[in-house]
This record gives sequence, structure tokens and C-alpha cells, in this order.
Amino acid sequence: MGTYSLDLCGRNFSLETGEIARQASGAVLVRYGNSAVLVTATMSDEPREGVDFFPLTVDYEERLYAVGRIPGGFIKREGRPTEKAILAARLTDRPLRPLFPKKFRNAVHIVATVLAVDQDCSTEIMAVTGASAALSISKIPFDGPVAAVVVGLIDGEPVINPTVEQMKKSNLNLIVAGTEDAIMMVEAGANEVPEEKIIQAIFAGHEEIKRLVLLQKEMVQQEGVPKVEVPVEKPDLSLKQDAINFIDEPLDRALRIKEKQAREKELGDLKKQMLEELIEKYPEQEMELSEVFEEHVKRKMRDMVLHENIRVDGRKPSEIRPVSCKVRLFERTHGSALFTRGQTQVLNVCTLGALRDVQVLDGLGIEETKRFMHHYNFPPYSVGEVGFMRGPGRREIGHGALAERALEPMIPDENEFPYTIRLVSEVVESNGSTSMGSVCAGTLSLMDAGVPIKKPVAGVAMGLMKEEESTVILTDIQGIEDFLGDMDFKVAGTVDGITALQMDIKIKGLDRNILEQALAEAKKGYLFILEKMLSTIDAPRPELSPFAPRIITMQISVDKIRDVIGPGGKMVNKIIADTGVEIDIQPDGKIYIAALDSDAGEKAKKMIESLTADVEPGKIYLGRITRTEKYGAFAEVLPGKEGLIHISELDHRRVERTEDVVKVGDEVLLKVTDIDEKGRINLSRKDVLPPPENGEQGAGGYNKEKRRRPAERKHKP
Repeated sequence: MGTYSLDLCGRNFSLETGEIARQASGAVLVRYGNSAVLVTATMSDEPREGVDFFPLTVDYEERLYAVGRIPGGFIKREGRPTEKAILAARLTDRPLRPLFPKKFRNAVHIVATVLAVDQDCSTEIMAVTGASAALSISKIPFDGPVAAVVVGLIDGEPVINPTVEQMKKSNLNLIVAGTEDAIMMVEAGANEVPEEKIIQAIFAGHEEIKRLVLLQKEMVQQEGVPKVEVPVEKPDLSLKQDAINFIDEPLDRALRIKEKQAREKELGDLKKQMLEELIEKYPEQEMELSEVFEEHVKRKMRDMVLHENIRVDGRKPSEIRPVSCKVRLFERTHGSALFTRGQTQVLNVCTLGALRDVQVLDGLGIEETKRFMHHYNFPPYSVGEVGFMRGPGRREIGHGALAERALEPMIPDENEFPYTIRLVSEVVESNGSTSMGSVCAGTLSLMDAGVPIKKPVAGVAMGLMKEEESTVILTDIQGIEDFLGDMDFKVAGTVDGITALQMDIKIKGLDRNILEQALAEAKKGYLFILEKMLSTIDAPRPELSPFAPRIITMQISVDKIRDVIGPGGKMVNKIIADTGVEIDIQPDGKIYIAALDSDAGEKAKKMIESLTADVEPGKIYLGRITRTEKYGAFAEVLPGKEGLIHISELDHRRVERTEDVVKVGDEVLLKVTDIDEKGRINLSRKDVLPPPENGEQGAGGYNKEKRRRPAERKHKP
């Protein structure tokens, strides 16, 4: 049991062990400021049989008690993970996975449970560092430690773990994770930040990571236990050589087939032939033969790049696949686009809605709603496979969030464009970098819909092949290069800077020069793609689709909101029923009217203006008689605004019965004579009638002199 702490950016950061979750293989309670995250790591006793991958699972568990809230809904307990929780789990997984032994097949489960949230202290980075600490003190083989920090950019200077207030001023929200010696992962959203500032921020973050790694090493010295040994299988050299002799020459030809499906079919047939040929000689070693095949495919493909400077589809390292773009594919949708880059193809559809269509967020963050959404779908047919169509998985959510982050800085402000915006990217064909294809398709779709984006955004995925002194950076990587390469580096931006970045490293060590070169090549790549996009549509359309709602914005006084809503919503519901519009009323008095028919929208606007208008003395209104009494009639001159027409003000002549002049439902012109100190409105019909001829009052008529009280007439001189 122990506590290990340091000062991290003016707040205490600590790792506590030995008191909680003692039956897990490793458990650490991470505290930072007033945030607390419990992270556990557990390993199965035996490796999983028949699997050729490392079965690592990471769960990030949000608990609403961490922010003093009770879950909504009927059940009143947390349900499936939020998108933010899924993204946090992926964020934890990515820098850890490359640091486990290559042949390790025991199942490992990491659980990060958020117990308390201080919004100034990110629980996502605490989960990464806590997972590393739990693994490091456990028996689980792990080549760490690693740690993570958030980096902001304020006034051009990096700020480590900025507070919420500081982040409001930042042009960058970057999470960087790494070991003491190397960067392992980068995730960033930015507002057109130059690449040199991105590099500066990454390595500023790495300096703090080194301190957190040293803290974990201190903990391991006191708390660590011996690691489980991973059996090292001695390769069967005879099997390996026989397999290579059989596949070497045909494999070289197969890898040079440019078309993906034809190449994969040739590789599949070759593997099947090899197994049929050698399985009699090496019975019960089918898995070993398959591993030799996959390793030799990787070796051959990498040799082509590193030594011949050519890729499997015949491109040079910096060459981008052919790009084509289309917009306005469907008339009924608000915006649509098809982006094709080689054998990667993304269809994107844009939908505009009223502000009431925002997504409501029920999580641990500060934001309660989301106005701009990007969703990503990856059906199995996109890679020529059959499968089950279920809800979005972690990969779909992660790719969708990355594209959303890239586009969000260019979305117009709510005051300029009062719409909820939803983009959906349907991956209809895939061979690498569909997330960046979604960025490009999303930009085209937004412009096709007439959304006045600040600037168009494009994206590209970069790769790396590195062995000893040989290093080759690849632009626009395809699937096989991602799978067999050393880096997956996605970059999106405008002509003026980067808006999103995601990098995962599969090797130990990536120096600053390589990173700078990769970013520079990435910018060249996405600017080339952007030029192709702008040749199809170079600016947002000036008019929205005729099928998109028209939003009319009004501003009323806050004290008039109740007049518009009416008792029990009576007035606003009547407007909606009469016009068919949607109405959103904000607490500050701003009103948004969404209507498919512009005439209906204008009608609703006029109705609201009537509800909020003030009755003015001396002004003439068309009033409607609402009830009659012996002493006069009441009339509504504006919605909800009634006044009294005294019987003496109904006509120039004397009126015996109110009903002789007006009846309920009659519409008559009325003048507001005055409004008394209690807000009561006095009206006159007589004052808007033509005067009687020759000034006569008519039979039985009377004038103001006659209307004076007897006492007034008596004392008049």
C-alpha cells in the first residue's frame, strides 16, 4: 500500500495502491485535483486457444454520481456507454496495445471507473496513465510505463493540462501519450493551427510525460511483482524455409497486382496452395504455416517500399490515388456528395434541422447538447464481405468522431446559421483511410447543402516504413500499408492550418525529424485533394435546398416570453397548429421559427409579433368584440390584449343597449384613448367614426358637457 505523487501543472497528481480492488492483477486509484479514477488490470490464467491476436479489452465506465447527478429515464441507472466513454476507452487502448509481447495471447481486461470529476482535470488522460500504472505493478507482461497529458495552445504557446477557462482561449486540444523515450499516440482537434505549432505542442507534452513515467517507475520499485514469462516458441526452421521456398516467387508477383480484390484473391489462393502442399509434412502445424505466410507477405511488401521505392499498387511513396468528386446526387436530401479516392469511396448526406433537433448529452462533461453531428457507417459490403448489420461499434464511433472534429471548427456559428446539422458518411467501398474520405465527403456535402462553412476541409492518411536507417513516409495509405506499416497518421485541415490529427505508432521511437517530415507531406497531400474537391464545387451554394426548413430568427423581450407561450402553452401551440411550423423559444428571448413553407414562417412571425406588441395610446386597431355588458363592450385589439369600450364611446348618438351597436365576434375599428395606471385599456369606437353632419348629436344624443356629473355642472360659472 502506498501513495506516489507529484505537482502536475499546479495540481496534485497521485497514484494510490493496495487499498481498493485487491483481487485484480493490478489496481491503482488515480487522483488529479478533485478528479478520481479507479483503474484495474486483470489477466486470464491461460492463453486463449486458437487465436492469432492479443485479446485486450478496455472499458471506460462513467458514473453520473461522479458529477453529482442521477441518471435520467425510468430505470435510473447507467446504461450502455456514451460516445465519449467509448472514445476514452479507445484512447486508453491505443498507446498500450503495441507494448505487449508479440506472441502474448492471454486475455487482458482493463477497466477505468470514473469516481469523481473535476472538470479542470481530465479523467481521460488519468485513465491512460492509471492503466499503465496498474499494468506496470502487476504480473502482466508490459513494456511500459506510458502516460498522457492534454496540451492547449494559448497565445501561440503550449499549455499543459489547461483548465476549462484556459481551454476556451485555446486553438488546440491535443492529447499526447508516450513512454519515457517515444511518442506512442497523438489525438488532436485544432482551429487551423500551423504544423510547426503542432510539433511544438507534442514535444512540450512529452516533457511532462517523462515526469509521470518516472513516478510510475518509482511505484514499480516499491509495489511491483515479477512478470509472467511469455513462452518463446523456437521457430521450426525447416518449416519456415519450406514455406518460403514455395511462396517466395509467386508472392512477389501477387503483391504487384494493383487491384485490391484481385491481389487478395491471389494471396488467398497462394496461401491455400501452400497449406495443401505442406500440411502432410507438417501435420497439426497449420497455424505456424499461416504465420510464416503472413510474416513473409509483410517482409516482401516492406522490401518493395524500402528498397524499390514502389508500393503494391504501383504508386510512388508521395503519390495519391486518383480522386473524383460528385455533389447533388439526390434532389430530396438537403445536401449530398460522393468522394472517391482509388478504391475508397464515401457517400455523405447532409440534413438540416431546427435547433430543437440538437443531440442531448447525458454524460460527465460540461456540454449538455451538440448542434453539429457526424455519423460514420461501415457496412461489410464495402470490403466485399458478408456480415451482420448491428449498431455502430467502437471503430465506427471513433472514425465518426475524428471526422466531426476535423469539420467542426469550420461550422458557422449558431447566430449566423441557426440550424442543427447532421452529416452521415456511408462507406460504400474501402481500401484505407475512410475517416479522411469522410472529411472530404462531409465538406462537399455541407457546401452542396448551402451551409456557409468558413473554409473547406480535406484530409489524408499517412504511413511509415522504418527499419534501421531506412525510412519511407507514405502518402494516402491503403489497407495493407496500414496493417503492415509502422504508423497510421491522419491529418485534416484547410489551406491555413490543421483542424484534426490522429497518430498511432507501432514501433518504439519516432524522432522529431520524421514527425515534421510526415506533417509536411500530409499538408501537401490534403491540399492536393482539396484542389480536386474545389474543382467540383468551390463554395457553398447560395440557396438552401427547397426541401430544407427555412429558419426565421426573432428577438423579443424576456418578459414577453410568457405572452408567446400562453397559459399551458396555449398561444404557441395555436401558432404551431395554424401554421405547421416548429418554434424554439430560448431563455434569452430569441425565437427560431422553422418552416418548410416560407409563407407559413412569415405568418407565424406576424402572429408572434402581435402577441408581443404593446398597445399604444392614440393608435387605431381592428378589434374583435369578446363580450358585452350593460355599461359597454370588451374588445381584443391584439392577441391577449383586451380593452373596454364604454357605452358612451360606442357612437356619437346616445346608445341605450350595447347590443344595438356591437355583438360578440364583430370586428370593429377602435382607437385607444388611454391606458390607466393599472394597465387597463380604454377604447373608443366613436372617435374613429365620421363626425355627425353640422355637429349635431342626433336624436337623444349628448355631448361631453351633458356627461359631466351634476356637481360639475352646478359649480360651473
